Amino acid sequence: MKYFVTGSAGFIGFHLSMRLLADGHEVMGFDGMTDYYDPALKQSRLALLRTSNGFTAVEAMLEDKEALEGAIASSAPDIVVHLAAQAGVRYSIEHPQTYIESNLSGTFNLLEAVRAHPVKHLLIASTSSVYGGNEDTPFKETDRADFPISLYAATKKAGEAMSHSYAHLWNIPTTCFRFFTVYGPWGRPDMALFKFVDAIVSDKAIEIYGNGEMARDFTYIDDLIEGIVRLASAVPEKGSPVLAAGVTDSLSSVAPWRAVNIAGGKPVQLMPFIRTIEACLGKAAKMTMLPMQQGDMVETFADPGLLKALTGFVPSVDVETGVRAFVEWYEGYRNAA
Repeated sequence: MKYFVTGSAGFIGFHLSMRLLADGHEVMGFDGMTDYYDPALKQSRLALLRTSNGFTAVEAMLEDKEALEGAIASSAPDIVVHLAAQAGVRYSIEHPQTYIESNLSGTFNLLEAVRAHPVKHLLIASTSSVYGGNEDTPFKETDRADFPISLYAATKKAGEAMSHSYAHLWNIPTTCFRFFTVYGPWGRPDMALFKFVDAIVSDKAIEIYGNGEMARDFTYIDDLIEGIVRLASAVPEKGSPVLAAGVTDSLSSVAPWRAVNIAGGKPVQLMPFIRTIEACLGKAAKMTMLPMQQGDMVETFADPGLLKALTGFVPSVDVETGVRAFVEWYEGYRNAA
């Protein structure tokens, strides 16, 4: 099949594109190659993607409406996977305008392009951050997600709402998947695992927020990609909810649209996570304990029931295995740099 992947040089977009190419699909990747973090890492990912004859790269911003629509028109994809976004909870506090331009205007441009050039399935990346101030866990897709505590979360929730309106108005089959702290090889340098490993190796102190009492439903990258690939085939149909014991489908009553968590439902507290990193590196971490930062959630904890009902799959890679894989990649990448 033909896939169009936004954010293809990003952490998740790279892994998804590599998997799709390995499965024999054609992929057009669309990426702005921004400098939010070291562009050299994105260039290294892109170089690997370019080794496949099935991959075509377009370098442009989501905000460039004509470039985006032109790329989708020329590739005529069966499936669009929208991963490109301005990420990061803390960064959104200091640079809010970036989130409006990329996550709102950019997503609007994508929706307009898909309206003009219909596809079999539109998949959009959302985040566990949309659950915001919810206190009941595990988080279910049918829980209210009306109390975001960061602008990043607000823009991702807005993207879900915008896509629902387009699904309703233009009958665009749409799945919004909510990610939960994705980690693994080729990960982003601004995320906790990369920052912690980098600091420990460099004999620098790591900053521990919330006194280490936070917990995250860590999701290894290969598990996430497996979930996305399987969901691509689970096309929403209005009036056809999935029927499974103990599961309430998030399928809209007025549109071919649903939201799905992709996570294993096994949160890990921050301090045990750090101990795992120390064990893999064979080196103790120096720590600076700090209070919770604005916008951070105390815990993320997914209910993976709907994902399992739709795909038969639940993420299962444990943090020991995942962290070890990241450390091995990090050491190789660092030595090659």
